[in-house]
Amino acid sequence: MSAIFIVRAQVVDPSVKEAFDKWYREEHLPDAAKAFGAKGAWRGWSDLDPSVHYAVYEFDDIAQVRAIFGSAALKALVAEFDRAWGAKVTRTREVVQVAQRIG
Repeated sequence: MSAIFIVRAQVVDPSVKEAFDKWYREEHLPDAAKAFGAKGAWRGWSDLDPSVHYAVYEFDDIAQVRAIFGSAALKALVAEFDRAWGAKVTRTREVVQVAQRIG
């Protein structure tokens, strides 16, 4: 069954939201999808809390997602995120193994 890797970011400093959105759209999402070897990737802003951004990366199986953790690719992407946004944007990560899919 497929698996997804979700990054939830919260823009703590509202003055950087537009720049963060542009950076994620033009640089980070394409770079991360390629570095992780993701089957697909998408992102969006929460409708309930406009400071919350989600990025979702899809994989064929959970082993591919687990391999990301501790990888040089993730370390490099985390370092770039921290350099660009510091404490202005916080984030958490989640791994989900798909249990059922319709459609």
